[in-house]
Amino acid sequence: MQYPLISEYLAAIREAKDNLDTLSHLVPVLDKYGEPYRSSGAFAVVFKMKDEQTGKCYALKCFTEEQEGRAEAYRQIAEEFEFVDSSYITSVKYLEKELFVDSNCEDEEFPVLLMDWIEGETMETYIAANYTDTHTMAMLCYRFCKMAAWLRSQSFAHGDIKPDNIMVRPDGTLTLVDYDGMFVPAMKGQKSPTIGTKDFSHPLRTVDDFDETIDDFALASIALSLKAISLDPSLLQNYGASDRLLFSAADYLDLSKSKIFTAMQGLLADEEAITLMSMFLLARAKKNLSMCSFRLFGVQKPKEEEVQKSKGKEVQNPNEEDVWSTEVTDDDWRNAVEDAFGVKYSKDWKILLGAPTRLKGEYSIIEGVNVIADNAFSECEHLTYIDIPDSVTCIGDRAFEYCYSLTNIDIPDSITSIGDYTFSNLYL
Repeated sequence: MQYPLISEYLAAIREAKDNLDTLSHLVPVLDKYGEPYRSSGAFAVVFKMKDEQTGKCYALKCFTEEQEGRAEAYRQIAEEFEFVDSSYITSVKYLEKELFVDSNCEDEEFPVLLMDWIEGETMETYIAANYTDTHTMAMLCYRFCKMAAWLRSQSFAHGDIKPDNIMVRPDGTLTLVDYDGMFVPAMKGQKSPTIGTKDFSHPLRTVDDFDETIDDFALASIALSLKAISLDPSLLQNYGASDRLLFSAADYLDLSKSKIFTAMQGLLADEEAITLMSMFLLARAKKNLSMCSFRLFGVQKPKEEEVQKSKGKEVQNPNEEDVWSTEVTDDDWRNAVEDAFGVKYSKDWKILLGAPTRLKGEYSIIEGVNVIADNAFSECEHLTYIDIPDSVTCIGDRAFEYCYSLTNIDIPDSITSIGDYTFSNLYL
């Protein structure tokens, strides 16, 4: 089957209401240039879509190349996920002949894959921005190992584990995306549609390797790399690359000649590094980790004060409250990120900068936010309810001024500072 070009898909999504069948209630979310927000890969383009009735956002994946058995594979994946309740994965729905595209192809209607939209950034981008912060990297290693332990305890496998296929949500939790190479029990005996990405896959993996263990090597390699970076960030500078972590495919072929593997020997005073390296070596030798327990991924959650002490820094008294500024700077606005409702946050998702005055109905502030800035919701006249997570400690001046429709505000016990005139001109 021939598929449309990305430009042809783009034209179809611009008029989604007329070109989608059962999903005609979805509209494209536009980027700063007024075009449908999208990201593209080797075999597909993904559009961010929104249900205007509920405000919920979805990822609509449109394929640019044929993959044999794709429809049946996603039917089986959807059935497997139906009873799996975990934030590590997202629901998927494959829709045949869903999107009309005016193209030079023989067909006019094409399949799409509908998934929940995951707010955040890829782990690849997250690491690039944070690798020098040892506590942040230690937390990422901890969270990745938690996910790895969970995944190894399941009867299915992702098939192409790599940082670019893992989303880091604003609260730091992880979610796997891109299920084109996934194995579920119903596929037993079939050939794998992929052998994974070479810098994360076992060097001897073939299409005949297709069962619940195909992620084991990638999980062990990434876990060891994250632990190493958290202990010595310079390793990523010296041995890493933009499209991988520490190891390359050449390293896997002959560890005796691997410079990064030699450099890692200096980290073996750390007990968890020893455990993760042992798992990596076992996965390298056996192609899987079936001989060991998934509990070996159980690294300890790092503590901020311990990390700071190890760096020779003075540690703040843990009983002292964090003091945050509620004033928004020009740099904050320039670097702001935006959620599906148009609410702007600081680039680290710690400060809620401001909401559009058109915001209406109920709104939930993203978990992990520490500050609601000055004037953040000022003049949001149609906002009826605000859900404030207990991560918030400070609310700025006039943050909810002129929010005439607010009927109730629950202030969590975590709030230690409320600015001047924060709730002025309300009818509570």
